[in-house]
Amino acid sequence: MTVDSPPLADHASDPIPPPPVEPPAAELAPPLPQQAPPAALPVRRKPSLLWYGTLFVALVVTLGGFGLLYTDDQSWQRQTHDLMKQNAGLSEQLLTAQTSLADTQKQVTDLQAQLQHPHLGIWNVQQKIDGADWYLAGGVPDTFTYHLSATADGPMSVSILTFEQFAAAIECVDNGAGTTNYCMHHSKKGTVKSWLNVTSVSYDFHDAEGCANYMVVFTAANPVTVRPDVSVTYNPAASFTGDC
Repeated sequence: MTVDSPPLADHASDPIPPPPVEPPAAELAPPLPQQAPPAALPVRRKPSLLWYGTLFVALVVTLGGFGLLYTDDQSWQRQTHDLMKQNAGLSEQLLTAQTSLADTQKQVTDLQAQLQHPHLGIWNVQQKIDGADWYLAGGVPDTFTYHLSATADGPMSVSILTFEQFAAAIECVDNGAGTTNYCMHHSKKGTVKSWLNVTSVSYDFHDAEGCANYMVVFTAANPVTVRPDVSVTYNPAASFTGDC
């Protein structure tokens, strides 16, 4: 038995396949950057005795520093308090000194006023008037304020007279018109000012500050003791005064 084999194909007439085309070469990619290896995680260790010791020393030093600061602060507070007390004391001394200075300045002002207007006592010895025909007389100085002050143990009469009035009073007595006690205060020329039948007199007379023409006369109807306390203050007037 024979087997028929298929007929051989005629490859001569088949077309020639094209030569294989190589694929394009692939572009090279840049190399990737190298990454650092991951850091190793710290290993937690148990604190040592040295660490505790260091911490204790630091704590002691810190507390010691606070203690020094506290001591320093207390010291400064004490010094501040002492300075405040000293300042208060100095302020008091300054106030006392200022008061003393004000008093001294017042004294100087008073002394200057006294030097410009000195005050002098001129009649302060007690004297007796023996009766109606007796009298006490004193001049009133020029350029002075005359401070007339006197007391008596009985009634007395006091008059400020000009010299002309005093002369008229003497004439009154000489002519027998009256006693001295009467004529010194009731002459025809009169008086500048009179105090009749009194036991005391006090008066500041200014008309002699620019005039030398006055006198004071004391009389009494009966014996009395007169206690004068007469003084003057230098106070010259800028122009003539009184009877001048």
